[in-house]
Amino acid sequence: MYTKKATLSIDAIVLKYDSLVKKIAYHLLARLPSSVDIDDLIQAGMMGLIEAYKRFESTKGASFETYAGIRIRGSMMDEVRKSDWAPRSVRRNSRAVASAIREVESFSGREATDLEVASHMDISIDEYHDILHSSMSTQLFSYEEMLDSETGSHELDIKVDGHTSQPDHLVEEAGFQIHLAQEIERLPEREKLVLSLYYNDELNLKEIGAVLGVSESRVSQIHSQAAMRLRSRLTDWQD
Repeated sequence: MYTKKATLSIDAIVLKYDSLVKKIAYHLLARLPSSVDIDDLIQAGMMGLIEAYKRFESTKGASFETYAGIRIRGSMMDEVRKSDWAPRSVRRNSRAVASAIREVESFSGREATDLEVASHMDISIDEYHDILHSSMSTQLFSYEEMLDSETGSHELDIKVDGHTSQPDHLVEEAGFQIHLAQEIERLPEREKLVLSLYYNDELNLKEIGAVLGVSESRVSQIHSQAAMRLRSRLTDWQD
Protein backbone atom coordinates (compact mmCIF):
# COMPACT_ATOMS: atom_id res chain seq x y z
CA MET A 1 0.00 0.00 0.00
CA TYR A 2 1.30 3.43 -0.94
CA THR A 3 1.39 5.55 2.23
CA LYS A 4 1.78 9.21 2.93
CA LYS A 5 5.10 8.46 4.62
CA ALA A 6 6.62 7.45 1.30
CA THR A 7 5.73 10.83 -0.25
CA LEU A 8 7.50 12.96 2.38
CA SER A 9 11.19 13.79 2.33
CA ILE A 10 13.36 14.04 5.42
CA ASP A 11 13.50 17.82 4.90
CA ALA A 12 9.70 17.98 4.89
CA ILE A 13 9.47 15.98 8.11
CA VAL A 14 12.05 18.21 9.81
CA LEU A 15 10.20 21.32 8.69
CA LYS A 16 6.80 19.99 9.75
CA TYR A 17 7.86 18.87 13.23
CA ASP A 18 10.49 21.52 13.99
CA SER A 19 8.19 23.14 16.57
CA LEU A 20 7.64 19.80 18.34
CA VAL A 21 11.38 19.26 18.71
CA LYS A 22 11.88 22.77 20.09
CA LYS A 23 8.96 22.44 22.51
CA ILE A 24 10.41 19.24 23.96
CA ALA A 25 13.91 20.73 24.08
CA TYR A 26 12.87 23.80 26.05
CA HIS A 27 10.73 21.72 28.41
CA LEU A 28 13.70 19.45 29.13
CA LEU A 29 16.11 22.37 29.43
CA ALA A 30 14.06 23.79 32.30
CA ARG A 31 15.33 21.04 34.60
CA LEU A 32 18.95 20.99 33.44
CA PRO A 33 22.01 23.04 34.45
CA SER A 34 22.80 26.25 32.57
CA SER A 35 25.81 24.52 31.02
CA VAL A 36 23.51 22.46 28.79
CA ASP A 37 23.14 24.12 25.39
CA ILE A 38 19.67 24.33 23.86
CA ASP A 39 21.10 23.93 20.35
CA ASP A 40 22.67 20.60 21.34
CA LEU A 41 19.32 19.38 22.62
CA ILE A 42 17.55 20.49 19.45
CA GLN A 43 20.16 18.83 17.23
CA ALA A 44 19.84 15.57 19.17
CA GLY A 45 16.07 15.87 18.99
CA MET A 46 16.19 16.28 15.22
CA MET A 47 18.17 13.06 14.97
CA GLY A 48 15.51 11.36 17.08
CA LEU A 49 12.81 12.77 14.81
CA ILE A 50 14.50 11.40 11.71
CA GLU A 51 14.96 8.01 13.36
CA ALA A 52 11.29 8.02 14.35
CA TYR A 53 10.27 8.76 10.77
CA LYS A 54 12.36 5.86 9.46
CA ARG A 55 10.98 3.38 12.01
CA PHE A 56 7.37 4.47 12.38
CA GLU A 57 4.64 2.00 11.42
CA SER A 58 1.12 3.42 11.31
CA THR A 59 -0.34 -0.04 11.85
CA LYS A 60 0.95 -0.04 15.47
CA GLY A 61 -1.89 2.27 16.53
CA ALA A 62 -0.02 5.26 18.00
CA SER A 63 0.05 8.53 16.07
CA PHE A 64 3.34 9.57 14.49
CA GLU A 65 3.54 12.67 16.69
CA THR A 66 3.21 10.57 19.86
CA TYR A 67 5.80 8.07 18.65
CA ALA A 68 8.15 10.84 17.47
CA GLY A 69 7.87 12.68 20.80
CA ILE A 70 9.14 9.61 22.62
CA ARG A 71 12.06 9.15 20.22
CA ILE A 72 12.91 12.85 20.38
CA ARG A 73 13.03 12.89 24.21
CA GLY A 74 15.07 9.70 24.22
CA SER A 75 17.67 11.19 21.87
CA MET A 76 17.93 14.35 23.95
CA MET A 77 18.35 12.41 27.18
CA ASP A 78 21.04 10.26 25.56
CA GLU A 79 22.89 13.44 24.59
CA VAL A 80 22.71 14.85 28.13
CA ARG A 81 23.69 11.55 29.69
CA LYS A 82 26.83 11.37 27.56
CA SER A 83 27.89 14.81 28.77
CA ASP A 84 28.18 13.74 32.46
CA TRP A 85 26.84 17.18 33.48
CA ALA A 86 25.96 16.51 37.12
CA PRO A 87 28.80 17.39 39.55
CA ARG A 88 29.80 14.65 41.97
CA SER A 89 28.88 16.86 44.91
CA VAL A 90 25.30 17.12 43.63
CA ARG A 91 25.00 13.37 43.26
CA ARG A 92 26.56 12.83 46.69
CA ASN A 93 24.15 15.27 48.33
CA SER A 94 21.22 13.69 46.52
CA ARG A 95 22.14 10.26 47.86
CA ALA A 96 22.50 11.71 51.37
CA VAL A 97 19.02 13.27 51.24
CA ALA A 98 17.44 10.07 49.90
CA SER A 99 19.12 8.11 52.69
CA ALA A 100 17.90 10.60 55.31
CA ILE A 101 14.33 10.43 54.00
CA ARG A 102 14.43 6.64 54.12
CA GLU A 103 15.70 6.64 57.70
CA VAL A 104 13.20 9.24 58.93
CA GLU A 105 10.26 7.50 57.28
CA SER A 106 11.38 4.13 58.59
CA PHE A 107 11.46 5.53 62.11
CA SER A 108 8.26 7.60 61.96
CA GLY A 109 6.15 5.36 59.73
CA ARG A 110 4.93 8.32 57.65
CA GLU A 111 6.14 10.81 55.04
CA ALA A 112 9.16 12.79 56.18
CA THR A 113 8.81 16.58 56.17
CA ASP A 114 11.45 19.05 55.00
CA LEU A 115 12.24 20.07 58.58
CA GLU A 116 12.58 16.48 59.77
CA VAL A 117 14.99 15.56 56.98
CA ALA A 118 17.08 18.72 57.47
CA SER A 119 17.22 18.06 61.21
CA HIS A 120 18.24 14.44 60.63
CA MET A 121 21.07 15.63 58.35
CA ASP A 122 22.03 18.28 60.92
CA ILE A 123 21.74 21.10 58.40
CA SER A 124 19.53 24.20 58.22
CA ILE A 125 16.29 24.20 56.26
CA ASP A 126 17.83 26.73 53.85
CA GLU A 127 20.78 24.41 53.23
CA TYR A 128 18.35 21.56 52.65
CA HIS A 129 16.36 23.59 50.14
CA ASP A 130 19.59 24.54 48.37
CA ILE A 131 20.38 20.83 47.94
CA LEU A 132 16.90 20.22 46.57
CA HIS A 133 17.32 23.06 44.08
CA SER A 134 20.73 21.80 42.92
CA SER A 135 19.37 18.29 42.54
CA MET A 136 16.33 19.30 40.48
CA SER A 137 18.00 18.41 37.22
CA THR A 138 19.25 14.97 38.26
CA GLN A 139 16.53 13.26 40.19
CA LEU A 140 13.71 12.34 37.86
CA PHE A 141 15.63 11.39 34.75
CA SER A 142 14.93 7.72 35.38
CA TYR A 143 11.27 8.56 36.01
CA GLU A 144 10.91 10.24 32.61
CA GLU A 145 12.87 7.45 30.92
CA MET A 146 10.38 4.99 32.39
CA LEU A 147 7.48 6.97 30.94
CA ASP A 148 9.14 7.24 27.55
CA SER A 149 10.03 3.54 27.35
CA GLU A 150 6.48 2.25 27.27
CA THR A 151 5.98 2.21 23.51
CA GLY A 152 9.44 0.92 22.73
CA SER A 153 9.13 -2.27 24.76
CA HIS A 154 6.89 -4.01 22.25
CA GLU A 155 9.61 -3.87 19.61
CA LEU A 156 11.68 -6.30 21.68
CA ASP A 157 9.02 -8.95 22.22
CA ILE A 158 10.17 -12.47 21.31
CA LYS A 159 7.94 -15.27 20.05
CA VAL A 160 8.44 -18.61 21.80
CA ASP A 161 6.17 -21.54 20.88
CA GLY A 162 3.57 -19.12 19.60
CA HIS A 163 3.59 -17.01 22.77
CA THR A 164 5.13 -13.60 23.30
CA SER A 165 7.86 -13.40 25.90
CA GLN A 166 10.46 -10.82 26.81
CA PRO A 167 14.14 -10.89 27.82
CA ASP A 168 14.85 -10.90 31.56
CA HIS A 169 15.89 -7.24 31.61
CA LEU A 170 12.53 -6.22 30.15
CA VAL A 171 10.65 -8.27 32.71
CA GLU A 172 12.72 -6.57 35.40
CA GLU A 173 12.01 -3.15 33.85
CA ALA A 174 8.28 -3.89 33.88
CA GLY A 175 8.55 -4.79 37.56
CA PHE A 176 10.30 -1.51 38.25
CA GLN A 177 7.59 0.41 36.39
CA ILE A 178 4.88 -1.22 38.49
CA HIS A 179 6.75 -0.53 41.73
CA LEU A 180 7.47 3.06 40.71
CA ALA A 181 3.82 3.68 39.83
CA GLN A 182 2.78 2.32 43.23
CA GLU A 183 5.25 4.57 45.03
CA ILE A 184 4.12 7.62 43.07
CA GLU A 185 0.57 6.94 44.25
CA ARG A 186 1.85 6.91 47.84
CA LEU A 187 3.45 10.36 47.57
CA PRO A 188 1.94 13.30 49.46
CA GLU A 189 -0.81 14.88 47.38
CA ARG A 190 1.08 18.08 46.58
CA GLU A 191 4.17 16.20 45.38
CA LYS A 192 2.03 13.88 43.28
CA LEU A 193 0.22 16.86 41.77
CA VAL A 194 3.47 18.59 40.84
CA LEU A 195 4.71 15.46 39.06
CA SER A 196 1.41 15.13 37.21
CA LEU A 197 1.36 18.77 36.10
CA TYR A 198 5.02 18.64 35.07
CA TYR A 199 5.19 15.32 33.26
CA ASN A 200 1.63 14.63 32.15
CA ASP A 201 0.37 18.16 31.48
CA GLU A 202 3.86 19.46 30.56
CA LEU A 203 3.51 22.70 32.51
CA ASN A 204 6.72 24.51 33.40
CA LEU A 205 7.66 25.42 36.96
CA LYS A 206 6.28 28.94 36.72
CA GLU A 207 2.93 27.68 35.42
CA ILE A 208 2.72 25.05 38.17
CA GLY A 209 3.48 27.75 40.74
CA ALA A 210 0.53 29.75 39.44
CA VAL A 211 -1.73 26.71 39.78
CA LEU A 212 -0.60 25.98 43.34
CA GLY A 213 -0.26 29.59 44.44
CA VAL A 214 3.42 29.23 45.35
CA SER A 215 6.72 30.53 43.96
CA GLU A 216 8.62 28.86 41.14
CA SER A 217 11.41 28.13 43.62
CA ARG A 218 8.97 26.31 45.91
CA VAL A 219 7.73 24.19 43.01
CA SER A 220 11.35 23.23 42.30
CA GLN A 221 11.73 22.17 45.94
CA ILE A 222 8.54 20.09 45.86
CA HIS A 223 9.61 18.46 42.60
CA SER A 224 13.00 17.49 44.02
CA GLN A 225 11.49 16.39 47.32
CA ALA A 226 9.21 13.99 45.43
CA ALA A 227 12.18 12.67 43.47
CA MET A 228 14.25 12.15 46.62
CA ARG A 229 11.35 10.37 48.28
CA LEU A 230 10.94 8.05 45.31
CA ARG A 231 14.65 7.34 45.27
CA SER A 232 14.60 6.50 48.97
CA ARG A 233 11.77 4.00 48.41
CA LEU A 234 13.26 2.34 45.34
CA THR A 235 16.65 1.31 46.72
CA ASP A 236 16.06 -2.34 45.82
CA TRP A 237 16.02 -1.37 42.13
CA GLN A 238 19.16 0.73 42.19
CA ASP A 239 22.65 -0.47 41.40
